[in-house]
Amino acid sequence: MSEALQDEISALNSIYGETTLLPSRSSSDPTIYILTLPPLPPSTTPSSSLLIQFPPTYPDVPPIILSTHSSNPALPRGTAARDTSLFRDAVSQVYSPSSVCLFDAIESFNDLLSAISSPPAASRSPSPEPTPAQEEPPQEEPPWVVSAPFVELKSTFLARIATVTSVSQARSYLAHLLATDKKVRSATHNITAWRIRGENGTSYQDCDDDGETAAGGRLLHLMQVMDLWDVMVVVTRWYGGQKLGPRRFALINMTARDGFVRAGLVQEEKEGAGKKKGK
Repeated sequence: MSEALQDEISALNSIYGETTLLPSRSSSDPTIYILTLPPLPPSTTPSSSLLIQFPPTYPDVPPIILSTHSSNPALPRGTAARDTSLFRDAVSQVYSPSSVCLFDAIESFNDLLSAISSPPAASRSPSPEPTPAQEEPPQEEPPWVVSAPFVELKSTFLARIATVTSVSQARSYLAHLLATDKKVRSATHNITAWRIRGENGTSYQDCDDDGETAAGGRLLHLMQVMDLWDVMVVVTRWYGGQKLGPRRFALINMTARDGFVRAGLVQEEKEGAGKKKGK
């Protein structure tokens, strides 16, 4: 197995769940894996799984989508065949020689699926909370809980977590952070997400990539999987000059998870490989 494939497996399982991409136990061929397609938010229904073969020279050559592995019986008949066909299309659209492609293929698959789904799935609530035209930063320091820094290839990631009760409060906390912390303000990306329960059964959830395409949606998805409410997260990244590829999404989620643990919102997990504490 190439180092590129090892990193891709680690990244996908960190972003979408630890069983997203696993070796096939029913095959003696070590190049065959099972990819469980993540559900399209806001759905949490497990989707189809596919058999994928990674040639020894991958990513110099594309992965081979062999067939459907299984399909959730609760889904309509024909779903598995549709997903297999769509994922083949997605791989053909995003694959570039010498570059891993499964993260981009999953995102492309979700776009293709959204285009044919009715009603269209979306990760954001349809009704935003009314807010003033301009948010005023709070006078006092927001109650941030800060994660440990994660450093890889000189890029540094740091998460801030705060409990919030309204969208206007979340936006004011972000405004305060950017107004008072020059280092954060000058960072490459400040990726945000929040989920808030309102009155009368309403809820609000939103995210912002801040230039790191798809990162905000992944943070929001992480919060949905963890069932976190009335909380916001800001993951700051300072770019170190070397591209991380899909690994950056795993690091963003790992940093957010560490912040949620330190804030007492989830139970602490065992430390995974690749975590490096910054100096």
